[in-house]
Amino acid sequence: MVGTVYKSTGSWYSVKTMNGKFYQCRIKGRFRIDDIKSTNPIAVGDIVQFELETKNNEETGVINRIEERKNYIVRKSVKLSKQTHIIASNIDQVFLLITINNPQTFTSFIDRFLVTAEAYSIKTILLFNKIDTYNEDELLEVKYLASLYRKIGYECIEISAVTGENVDKVKALMENKVSMFSGHSGVGKSTLVNAIEPSLDLKTKEISEQHMQGQHTTTFAEMFDLSFDAKIIDTPGIKGFGVVDMEQEEVGDYFPEFFALKQDCKFNNCLHLKEPKCAVKEALENDDISYSRYRSYLQILEGEEESYRTDNWDNL
Repeated sequence: MVGTVYKSTGSWYSVKTMNGKFYQCRIKGRFRIDDIKSTNPIAVGDIVQFELETKNNEETGVINRIEERKNYIVRKSVKLSKQTHIIASNIDQVFLLITINNPQTFTSFIDRFLVTAEAYSIKTILLFNKIDTYNEDELLEVKYLASLYRKIGYECIEISAVTGENVDKVKALMENKVSMFSGHSGVGKSTLVNAIEPSLDLKTKEISEQHMQGQHTTTFAEMFDLSFDAKIIDTPGIKGFGVVDMEQEEVGDYFPEFFALKQDCKFNNCLHLKEPKCAVKEALENDDISYSRYRSYLQILEGEEESYRTDNWDNL
């Protein structure tokens, strides 16, 4: 039988077949060890083949094959830095939710996410959420960031999942697509999903006042069918985003504004560091490239973890 993985709980997978029936499936131990080296060999969005088995009068499935993925988005495993974690696969687009505060989304996180999405050919749309809660200065910060990323070529939408502002725009972009929602815990992913499809009634939690961070409400990634011919994948909140499987020479290719200037550099293999006649460095000096983006590039190039202390709105 063939089906799509809608939910993974680590050892069991909820798989939906073409006729709409769900089966709880597991995988064999050898399959887990031999074929896939990530912490999760099967991800939400995967199309799998499985065989039925009956135990204790309950019909379940055993997955024996993953169909080739058209794409997937991956990050470093939090606990096992040398291993990767596949967040989801076979995605048409990702909505990355961003908040200025409560909690704060740093540009280093945004850029790492965008670089990974670029590397795996996944379109990303930036949603600046909670605009109903910001003061005048904070709204200016939203305008500045949205302008920065629009200039690069990313679609940016200012929304409020609570008041419903511009939620209709998001909904229109989702039609006939599989969309993944991602971002830090507390940025409003579940609230937005509920605003788009109230019948889902996903759990939401308040922000922790002590640390101004979101509390995890989504434990595992899960796909949902919507009432208007669309699918969403709701994901757990991501604290950090480790970039994986990139050579130094290719990192700049996943910064669209860098890639556009690459042909103008003196050297074909220019890393945009100290090389003479570097078009990217010249654009940086002329303020045609954002310093925050270049700083993110350097951090990725040097293999640094995300910097939370140095990434400050006042230093952009």
